Amino acid sequence: MKNFSINHRKVETYDVLELTGELDAHTASQLETKLKRLIDQNQHHIIVNCEELDYIASAGLGVFMAYIEDVRTLGGDIKLTNMNPKVYNVFDLLGFPTLYDIVQQEEDAIKKFEQDESN
Repeated sequence: MKNFSINHRKVETYDVLELTGELDAHTASQLETKLKRLIDQNQHHIIVNCEELDYIASAGLGVFMAYIEDVRTLGGDIKLTNMNPKVYNVFDLLGFPTLYDIVQQEEDAIKKFEQDESN
């Protein structure tokens, strides 16, 4: 099994989580802990960069579903970026593109946040 890690950094007022490796039942709790911590700190403009994410299982998808309403209730959102085709296909099969903004690059996610705030 490949390792999984999350790198957290700030870009302007946005929190960027860079996911690396395999997000599955064994590693989903790491993402859950990180998202919960951001929400508890009232950080609700979250960009998840999936460029180095090699694999996602249903447990990982479940974490995203578990926290999206909390984030949106706070007036924020979770935007997903930089997915490779294999990972995107898993999100697409389960209808995530209708629930989440999935964009090519982090800059695109920032533009979407800015558009959302100006509406």
